[in-house]
Amino acid sequence: MITFYFNGSPNPTKVALFLEEAGLPYEPVAVDTRKGEQFAPDFLKLNPNGKVPVIVDDGTVVFDSNAILLYLADKTGRFSAPAHERGALLSWLMFVATGIGPFSGQAVHFRHFAPEKVAYANDRYQFEVKRHYGVLERHLAGREWMVGDAYGIVDMAVWGWARMLPFVLGEGAFDAFPNLKRHTDAIASRPAAAKAIALKDRFPFKAEMDAEARGHMFKHLTPVA
Repeated sequence: MITFYFNGSPNPTKVALFLEEAGLPYEPVAVDTRKGEQFAPDFLKLNPNGKVPVIVDDGTVVFDSNAILLYLADKTGRFSAPAHERGALLSWLMFVATGIGPFSGQAVHFRHFAPEKVAYANDRYQFEVKRHYGVLERHLAGREWMVGDAYGIVDMAVWGWARMLPFVLGEGAFDAFPNLKRHTDAIASRPAAAKAIALKDRFPFKAEMDAEARGHMFKHLTPVA
């Protein structure tokens, strides 16, 4: 039984997608980041960086969503790639890990949550998000999946963030990325994707982004005593 520490944000959701696709038994443990539960001492022992997701698999702890996807693919032999495509799988998975995820997250922050509207910061991250998703758009031209001919962990990693593109860039964002939209819709239509998204609804996560939540989510706003 895998213990899965999660919330409903993009990175845990792509891990939930793998767990559901593979039919792996798992126990979900909600970590409410708006209540600061990611900084509880017991959780920090699992991930010193204080972020979800984390899995514990028979004593083995793995954190970071992309590392978890790779670990689970290697463990199960599913949703990976043959040896001759391993380089492409690792390259595109790291592209998501170092580009798509971080730039999308910062774009969301400066677009929706920054207490001060900083035009330069907003413009930079909006530009970089469009550039990164443009790389995906061109790669997906004429191909169904990210690596080879089979659906795999890179597709799951992309979907975790791409499904949120209207929130990242604004309504109509997919108009500029038809290949990415086709890819996102194909994954969203899978039963496992619906289950992955619905997982959060089984738990009473804090919905309000109030002063308490901002204090936990954006530590740089909290004065250090």
